[in-house]
Amino acid sequence: MRILLVEDDPLVSDAIVRGLATAGYVVDAVTDAESVQSRLDTTHYDLAIVDLGLPGEDGFTLVRRLRRDGSSLPLLIVTARDGLDDRVNALDLGADDYLVKPFALPELAARCRALIRRATAATANEMTVGQLRIDLAGRRAMDNAGRVLELTRREWSILECLAHHSGRVVSKERLIQAIVSWDEEISGNAIEVHVSRLRAKLGESATVRGIRGLGYRLDDA
Repeated sequence: MRILLVEDDPLVSDAIVRGLATAGYVVDAVTDAESVQSRLDTTHYDLAIVDLGLPGEDGFTLVRRLRRDGSSLPLLIVTARDGLDDRVNALDLGADDYLVKPFALPELAARCRALIRRATAATANEMTVGQLRIDLAGRRAMDNAGRVLELTRREWSILECLAHHSGRVVSKERLIQAIVSWDEEISGNAIEVHVSRLRAKLGESATVRGIRGLGYRLDDA
């Protein structure tokens, strides 16, 4: 899953990027609100993390603008401002959650999971597709015999993206965006290789079905 981070403090930004990468997320970081729209125009994100104290347009204005323009992107505010008025204002403007700095990275990752679940209509961290059990928090999948599958980071990211949209087709481009950041490149053929390897590891528990010209769907085997 892919997250856009809007944070102007390089130390905080680097810590969040590294921490969420460890939790399995691809994170792209920008330092100001003015850069956000161009990123949203070219890339699908599952969540945005927004600092309030940004240079130029602040986080409040960014949240207001995104909601005014009809964006339904989940928005998580991370800020040092702990006043009640700031929390109420951010939530009333359209933010989905509010986290005060300093915070523990595991809590940030958990809040990200919760917001992404809510946006994709997933109700819990554990999901079942066919005979495949998927633990989103633990980042592991178990086959029909109860064995934990040995998945690479990219295989897991593909499975996670498909699981959040179980029963629906996910385009190849969206899968690419879910597994690589701006400074990485991957071809459509490489996605096909990763999907093929994932299929083999899923065995008879579930299947990744290719829908010609559209993308892939996670189905019962």
